[in-house]
Amino acid sequence: METELGPDTLLGRHLRDRRFLFVLPRAVCLQSLHPAIATGITEHALLHRRVWLHHKRTVTQAIRIAFTDVDMRPYIRFAHEDVKGHEPSGRKYHALNPDLFHFQHATYVESLVLMVNTFIRPLDDDEHEQLYRECCAWYRRYGISTRPMPADWPAFCEYFEDQCRTQLSAGEHFEPFRRQMFAPTDWWPRAVPRRAIRAMQHPRAAELTGVSAGSRDRRSLRRFAVTARLLS
Repeated sequence: METELGPDTLLGRHLRDRRFLFVLPRAVCLQSLHPAIATGITEHALLHRRVWLHHKRTVTQAIRIAFTDVDMRPYIRFAHEDVKGHEPSGRKYHALNPDLFHFQHATYVESLVLMVNTFIRPLDDDEHEQLYRECCAWYRRYGISTRPMPADWPAFCEYFEDQCRTQLSAGEHFEPFRRQMFAPTDWWPRAVPRRAIRAMQHPRAAELTGVSAGSRDRRSLRRFAVTARLLS
């Protein structure tokens, strides 16, 4: 039975919450550490020098796709069919490769769950599973093969950690984005304290970039979460 996506679902309540935009530095840093994703942005995105403006366009469109009645599958293929080339290592990439496309989506899913657990309230096991099922329904709207998509939330967690461990690296593909990852100057991420940005990074991103969070950073994230909750 297909999962319905509407305003009363967990995804409907949380994906359009402004606080999701505040945690995007976690997702986008992981994407920037992926050689194919980072190279694709550098070579094909008009706004690659102001990466948060690029993500403002792409993330806004991704959120719209989750809830629109319009079939966006032709648009997705048209927008990505020419995004291809070679990583710095020489390996070929194509934006429509299901493994690549799904990992990019997965970074949003993982960061969305972090946002709810950190900025709103901890989800229980059933709610984690429900939100994940709804994120799977969101992904199906892209019209890309679901072959890489894990069957349930525990499998997704295992998949995500494996991808972060085996597919990410901090090479020349990441360096053009380093400054903007931890000190955004555009869109909603620029409102997030820099210490909070360090504290919200995935452990693999912290390891690869050498930017680790201390106690002051974690306190900054907790204070920012309280402030964002009061203003929501």
